[in-house]
Amino acid sequence: MIQGRPTIPPYVSGLCLSIMFAVTGCGWWIPKGDPPATYLVSPELQETLEEVTNRLDKWPDDRWWEQFENTELNRLMETALRDNPGLKVASARLREAHGLARVEGARLLPFLDADASLTYERISQRGVFAALNSETAGQRILLGMINPLTFRYEFDFWGKYRATLEAALGHAAAQEAELAEVRLRLTTGIARAYFRGHALHHQLELVHAIVDLRRRLRMLAETRSKLGLDNDLAVKQAIADYEAAVTRQASVHDQLDIQCNLLARLIGKGPDDCRHFFTVSSPIIPEQMPIPEHLSIGLLVHRPDLAAALYRAYAAARVVKVARTQFYPTIDLTAFVGFNALTFTKGADKLANFLFSGQSFSYGLAPGLRLPIFEGGRLRGELATRRAEYDAAVELYNDTLLDALREVADSLSAWHATREMLESHHRLVTSLSQDWRLAKVRVVSGLDDDREVLRHRYPVLEQEYALRALESDQLVAVVDLIEALGGGYHNPDVEKKPKEPTS
Repeated sequence: MIQGRPTIPPYVSGLCLSIMFAVTGCGWWIPKGDPPATYLVSPELQETLEEVTNRLDKWPDDRWWEQFENTELNRLMETALRDNPGLKVASARLREAHGLARVEGARLLPFLDADASLTYERISQRGVFAALNSETAGQRILLGMINPLTFRYEFDFWGKYRATLEAALGHAAAQEAELAEVRLRLTTGIARAYFRGHALHHQLELVHAIVDLRRRLRMLAETRSKLGLDNDLAVKQAIADYEAAVTRQASVHDQLDIQCNLLARLIGKGPDDCRHFFTVSSPIIPEQMPIPEHLSIGLLVHRPDLAAALYRAYAAARVVKVARTQFYPTIDLTAFVGFNALTFTKGADKLANFLFSGQSFSYGLAPGLRLPIFEGGRLRGELATRRAEYDAAVELYNDTLLDALREVADSLSAWHATREMLESHHRLVTSLSQDWRLAKVRVVSGLDDDREVLRHRYPVLEQEYALRALESDQLVAVVDLIEALGGGYHNPDVEKKPKEPTS
């Protein structure tokens, strides 16, 4: 041995080399698995958009409901965005996700803490310590310890904690998109319930008029029967028509109550708050609906459910990486600096002097390494599970993308169909109204009696009833299209074309 230069024992060198080979060979332990799922490329919608003549590079505004120019609807939206419990739950989940991300981020930093303890103990007369120190057998001692600084840090050589943080951030981003999705579903649900309720409110007024018309026709039939101008069959038919109108009135009233109660529930209120709805004029039906030029490409940026699905898939990919790092060794470092002292209880008053003396100063440094060798297949099982979760998340994104494209196509078709039906029905109501006015002229001229006026009035009321339903369908189709286009959501941070992450 050369004096002044310590030599390393052979067994220590062999141990170090073994650890190095074990670390470098860990990658061979990781099972390859099946090829991961791939993202679906967004199909084009060129043929679907051929019927749209006003394609513009414009998406719905965040406050899209204001285009209907209805003050009551605007007020309901503001109330819902403030008081709806479901929206508050989604907001709380977002705060929870951000908190979990902070927890995972803390793992990348060292932990510093302090601790102190005071232990009272009687030493056994037959213990190991007493056997080695016979003079302390049966004695009572006090052990004081103060560590003002304890350092703990696990080295993230393989990126495990960084991947865990990225997964948590992905979940937080997904939760933020899901909050926007809840807001979108809430506002569109309110708009649909309001438009349907508004239509039912007007239909109920029309049914009241129909009931009154049927009542008058029944009275005329009964009068003519008493005068011998008609038989009992006409009276029975008039009574049957009247009772059918009364039944219809009750049904419409029930449907209106259902929409009112639904609307009150959505805005976070009770049923009594909806008894004075629909007091303002009818909503404005938009004449044109701007459709973006690059629709299929922009859906990811403007659809919150697509963005949430993509973020979930990204987070699942990072969790796969975390599962892979479990096959590698864990290296950490623990250190402490402090004071500790021990004295017999007879000299307890001197413990403080002993504890804070220079001779009681203590410190320690403890590097550690843990290498998984055999865990019964647990690590392989966890990795297989995480890979399956990633595949499921990617396929969920693909499924959501196809649903988004279908919803856009369906809403475009419904908007065009209801628009054409509404225009045609307006012409029909105008024609029937002209017949009714002509019948009134004939009554004034003495050419017909009141029955003809009432009979011509009935189809006008019926078609106006149907017109209210078509107007509601047109408004609902507009809302469906707005919802299919994301309802004002815009997240430029989402990649336009998702990439398969390295797992």
